Amino acid sequence: MIVHRKRLIQRLSPTQFIILGYLAVILIASVLLYMPFSVKESAELSWFEALFTSTSAVSVTGLTVVNTYETFTPIGNLILLILFQIGGIGIMTLGTFVWILFGRSVTLTHRRWIMIDQNRSSLAGLVRLLRHVFFLAFAIELIGAVIFSVYFYAAGYVSTWSRAVYEGFYHSIASFTNSGFDIFPGSMTQFADDYFVQIVTALLIILGAIGFPVLIEVREYLFGKHEHFHFSLFTKLTALTYLLLFILGALSLWLIERDLYFADMAWHEKWFHAFFHSVTTRSAGFAVLDVNELSAASHFLMSILMFIGASPSSAGGGIRTTTFIVIILTLGAYLLGRREVRIFRRSIKQEDIIKSFVVFTAATMLLVLSIVFIDSTENSRFSLHQVIFEVCSAFGTTGLSSGLASRLLPISQGVLMILMFLGRIGLLSILFHFMPLRRREAFHYPKEDIIIG
Repeated sequence: MIVHRKRLIQRLSPTQFIILGYLAVILIASVLLYMPFSVKESAELSWFEALFTSTSAVSVTGLTVVNTYETFTPIGNLILLILFQIGGIGIMTLGTFVWILFGRSVTLTHRRWIMIDQNRSSLAGLVRLLRHVFFLAFAIELIGAVIFSVYFYAAGYVSTWSRAVYEGFYHSIASFTNSGFDIFPGSMTQFADDYFVQIVTALLIILGAIGFPVLIEVREYLFGKHEHFHFSLFTKLTALTYLLLFILGALSLWLIERDLYFADMAWHEKWFHAFFHSVTTRSAGFAVLDVNELSAASHFLMSILMFIGASPSSAGGGIRTTTFIVIILTLGAYLLGRREVRIFRRSIKQEDIIKSFVVFTAATMLLVLSIVFIDSTENSRFSLHQVIFEVCSAFGTTGLSSGLASRLLPISQGVLMILMFLGRIGLLSILFHFMPLRRREAFHYPKEDIIIG
């Protein structure tokens, strides 16, 4: 029996194993969340709602069909916290770390699993990467938890230290893993005028969304013993793209809403709201204002930011920042008549350029089909920009909602669950699963020009 099970596991591709692993966690967690010990006596929760919540938590999205604060007990919230960690850090990262703690060796099969789970293209240095990811995540979450716990109690948001620690740890982990879940009575709207909470939350979101490889390189730069340290092209591109999208997002939100939703606010309120929602739109899903009150133009802008999402090998989803910037650089190079795509005195590989366009095209087709399906299934009873917003939020594993998710039919909610799951696994990993093994072509056909455009 054991031998048969091992052979079955060995037959699975790394992508298949990762997908089955996440599906197993989602199903088990849905049953646990449905149990009476996870649900408050005053609340009602169907198994389908528990499944949706479990999928959202594992994919660190934050879209919900029930109110987390009003529905789940401390045990239910603890289950959600564990799911955030599994989804944010990676199921194979956590699993292999436990494996190492028990003194087991990390085999080639384990390394392949970690490579897919962390969206890496090489087996080299994966165990070292795993250790760095785990300890960095733990350290950042712990620091955030201490800051929030002390502040929540000192600022009078809670009356007891136990509650302050509980909310502090929960919010720190939810922020760093970009899960978007909260356990505050009025969600994060109670912090609309508290810039300290917004800044710390935004910093944790950025650290979780910028990508673990970037964090590891920054750590090496600050604390490593290197005389001539050089950041990789990946880190430079990721940091630059994230910064540009953050600035453009905040500036655009301010320009769109300054005479609309932000009209009666002081100048600093306008900028902080624009700043915070530019950060949270990228991956986290927290909101300190009612998203429904924003204009359709803002919804469309935020949908674009959610579609792009966070960086590769991070807690976020979407097509990823590197995919977006490689496409932009390729278009720029083509307009300038260059044969190579260059930046920071480096040339981007042709294979990576093709991957970027494949991911972008596949994601666009997937989202268009999902939008059309949901809109037709719901008989167009919701505005199209609301449907677009919800679909992009699910795919980008963001969790911002116009309140649509809980009002959709079960079949439409099922589409959102699929999008959340695909957003967490990553389209490239899914597409890679269907890619045949590379082999030398036995022959080539003659090339012929076609008319484009």
